[in-house]
Amino acid sequence: MELRPLGNTGLKISSVGFGASPLGSVFGPVSEDDAVASVREAFHRGINFFDTSPYYGGTLSEKMLGKGLKALGVPRNEYVVSTKCGRYKEGFDFSAERVTRSIDESLERLQLDYVDILQCHDIEFGSLDQIVNETIPALQKLKEAGKIRFIGITGLPLGIFTYVLDRVPSGTVDVILSYCHYSINDSTLVDLLPYLKSKSVGIISASPLAMGLLTENGPPEWHPASPELKVEENVTAALELATFGKDQETLAEVEAILSPVKNQTWPSGIQQG
Repeated sequence: MELRPLGNTGLKISSVGFGASPLGSVFGPVSEDDAVASVREAFHRGINFFDTSPYYGGTLSEKMLGKGLKALGVPRNEYVVSTKCGRYKEGFDFSAERVTRSIDESLERLQLDYVDILQCHDIEFGSLDQIVNETIPALQKLKEAGKIRFIGITGLPLGIFTYVLDRVPSGTVDVILSYCHYSINDSTLVDLLPYLKSKSVGIISASPLAMGLLTENGPPEWHPASPELKVEENVTAALELATFGKDQETLAEVEAILSPVKNQTWPSGIQQG
């Protein structure tokens, strides 16, 4: 598995990461045995980056990932763990008090002494000014305490990243996680790449299958895409791409079909104040 540098963090993470939300039975039941086995299989196939959140499955994802990582029996520095704060089963809370308490809870569930990255989760649902003035300074204190190594922010609307990064000192935010904006139906993240590079911010592109939209099973009921985009047929798998290369003719046909709605998949909105 190819390892890539993540911004200026010094971390080298696998080109494909392990998104652990399914371990919280978010997309269907997953047993503890299957959860542990999936973590083991991923690690042995070269994946060294594992991403979770207390929100996924109401803390279940963190617990299952913790058990899976412990079962690996390898030195801690052989894998990179990212979790989140600010979004919970009970709702959103980006206060300094809550995110400070959150990391201790996450570390206990993950059975770790520290996480490599702690990300403010889906910040568009809170106040971006609170993120700038209260949440991120609280995360800086956690960094100084050794409970986290790097700070990140996540969300769907791309405008949230420029809003926050333009208002914090350079180097304060190490990583952004953007999802559903770097795939065949929506490639708008590309436009933001030069800006993020200028800020020396590492980029994690999540949900390349658009939260199930581009899978054979199709999207779940809660998916925010328009009915026209909720297709039942899938694009070719990554393995086929690796084996046969891009089928440019088919890709052009798919892009032509999607062109009327490309980059218009997601409702957007940013709340400040």
